[in-house]
Amino acid sequence: MAEPGVRTLIAPAEMTRRTGQLIHRFVLALTLTGFTLAFVFPLYWMATGALKSSAELADPNPTLLPRTWHPEAYGNAWTSVGLGTYFLNTLLLALGGWLFQLVIDVSAAYALSKLRPALGNVVLGMMLATLMLPVSALLVPTYLTVTDVPIVHANLINTPFAIWLPASANAFNIFILKRFFDQIPAELLDSARIDGAGPLRVLVSVVLPLSRPVLAVVSIFAVVGVWKDFLWPMLVLPEPSKQPITVALNRLAEFMPANQLLAGMVMASVPLLVIFLIFQRHIISGLTAGSLKG
Repeated sequence: MAEPGVRTLIAPAEMTRRTGQLIHRFVLALTLTGFTLAFVFPLYWMATGALKSSAELADPNPTLLPRTWHPEAYGNAWTSVGLGTYFLNTLLLALGGWLFQLVIDVSAAYALSKLRPALGNVVLGMMLATLMLPVSALLVPTYLTVTDVPIVHANLINTPFAIWLPASANAFNIFILKRFFDQIPAELLDSARIDGAGPLRVLVSVVLPLSRPVLAVVSIFAVVGVWKDFLWPMLVLPEPSKQPITVALNRLAEFMPANQLLAGMVMASVPLLVIFLIFQRHIISGLTAGSLKG
């Protein structure tokens, strides 16, 4: 029963009746179906569009199912434009971005949470303030930085480091990691220090083993973020042989048949969909882990 003074969408008395339960289930099923269609239908349209001929795709009267099936479009898209090379480029960028983000973000979050440097809260606030800025506002200063890296004066254009380094300092990931590290009891860390462990040993032997759920979330965000990025790789990787698949498909769009282009988009999307379907529970549990004490 609802608490006194609390207004609910459906009165508790109605939920005890059969009619109220049926209406509730109908509305719930209708809502879930609507949201599912809104997200799944574009994927279905893309996947079935790749199975149509280019002439059928250009027809102003679209069809839900192909009139004639052309599954060879997937094989042709893979072989004719060399999508395998672009897949390897994307995989390399994603793995490197994941490694750099873990090292830098974990180190920053651990320092802010457990080492507590001077002005740590100010630094964290400045990091979080960058989340309020649109991505377009950061493009020019970031681009100027990678073309002439301060101190070392190196040009990172057409190198993977132009992707890895800007992506590594991720304020959102640092915030998530810090919130989780804050929930680790100080007694565990003090016990390790009494046994002679230094800050690095405490991080590796105590903090990281307890942080597997949130590390999994950060890892997924890192891989997905680099894999699906388009604008930044297009700017810093102008050489075609080094481009990821998102940029390559955009560059090759005018030379590819429409069905092969859609097939390439489907193949570029499949890894991300597989990652989400496999790790969706880890994402939810990792985001909520450490949010409650006790």
